[in-house]
Amino acid sequence: MKLNTIQSCHLGPEISPEQFIPEHFFLYLLEGSMKAFDGRKKYTMEPGDYCIARKNHLVRYTKYKNERGSFEKIIITLDELFLRFSLEKHRVSIEPSNSMDSFLFIQEEVLIKGFIQSLAPYYNGGEQIDQTFADVKREELLLILLKNNPSLANIFFNFGIPQKMDLEEFMNRNFRFNISLERFAFLTGRSLSSFKRDFQKTFAATPGSWLKKKRLDEAYFLLSKNNARANDIYLDVGFEDLSHFSFAFKKEFGLAPTELTRMK
Repeated sequence: MKLNTIQSCHLGPEISPEQFIPEHFFLYLLEGSMKAFDGRKKYTMEPGDYCIARKNHLVRYTKYKNERGSFEKIIITLDELFLRFSLEKHRVSIEPSNSMDSFLFIQEEVLIKGFIQSLAPYYNGGEQIDQTFADVKREELLLILLKNNPSLANIFFNFGIPQKMDLEEFMNRNFRFNISLERFAFLTGRSLSSFKRDFQKTFAATPGSWLKKKRLDEAYFLLSKNNARANDIYLDVGFEDLSHFSFAFKKEFGLAPTELTRMK
């Protein structure tokens, strides 16, 4: 049975479409390709690649269909409730891991390939594996991953919240991500009130005004120096829609993005 008998499917809770990863998940790419950026590092996935996307990380994805117009993947969520239950059930040796990567690529492993093959009989052609078998198959995958790479235990079974970190370094690296202030506060190890207070001390501005200015300055640079177009970059710099971006840009710089592009 070939791997392409399975199309896009997932096991476990749905993954949030936000740029914030709320739970660990295993990703296996069947068809198409994908590029991702976490503010620090770029990642590329091709068919047959698999990795762990890490909880409490910011990642922007770009998906590319293949020549047949197809993009297919398998996503298996390893959420905290499932992992806590698994830790109680199995004795696991937890080894330290110093990796900061948002995507942890896993070396090719015959057991993982066999596991993917084993999903086919449970796959009903929709996007969800039969719920009767979902946790059984997730547990099987977890044990395979830990056998293949024991250091993953330190990542999977770390149930703490992010620790307080350098606010200036984090925000300058992640200002392009369009997430809420509550998310920014959580990821920097702060309550919302302490985040706002520390932000004012660090940047002498409110988070909202600083983020808008920082994103617009980045957009100005891309449009004036990199031959970019507004509709290609507004999402990348953290705006939700083109009209809002164009309005804010003209208010900040006195000319529309298209006018700046024509001036070059």
